[in-house]
Amino acid sequence: MKQTLLAAALVTAATLSHGGGFTLSSPDIKANGMIPASFEFNGFGCAGENKSPALKWSGAPKGTKAFAVTVYDPDAPTGSGWWHWMVINIPAEVNELSPNAGAVGGANLPEGARPARIDFGVAAWGGVCPPQGDKAHRYIFTVYALKDKLDVPADATAALTGFMINGNSLGKASFTARYGRPKAK
Repeated sequence: MKQTLLAAALVTAATLSHGGGFTLSSPDIKANGMIPASFEFNGFGCAGENKSPALKWSGAPKGTKAFAVTVYDPDAPTGSGWWHWMVINIPAEVNELSPNAGAVGGANLPEGARPARIDFGVAAWGGVCPPQGDKAHRYIFTVYALKDKLDVPADATAALTGFMINGNSLGKASFTARYGRPKAK
């Protein structure tokens, strides 16, 4: 009985993780590929364009009332990873974010959507910028189908926003890409 319940729980968790046909892709970044340097942060020793990539999704679960998008680096040497982008309250009829939707101020986001504060301390895209010489970091791009729009304070931490996203998720779709910077000479 316990094994049956465990197996059912694992199947349910896998369905929620993969969304049963819920998919996320980018015309700018290949899943399991390397992220182009143009998406690198401009600061902290990095010199990229700090523009967010275009993202597209399909197959959202029935009952989706809004979406959230996150980009997370679990390899950042912080002890807790690094949040590079969070967008919440993307309307349910929207299925993509245009290039540079992560610009400061949120002007390039769909109407109703809003950026949340990330680990760079801003509510915008914060480009990839791993320490020089580190093994290429993994960047996990995720879209969440939400039960409803989120009521998150504008100054909420990334951890609180992530908690609210996960607590209201009907399913999610993700892909991972990598980025590294050579050791300084």
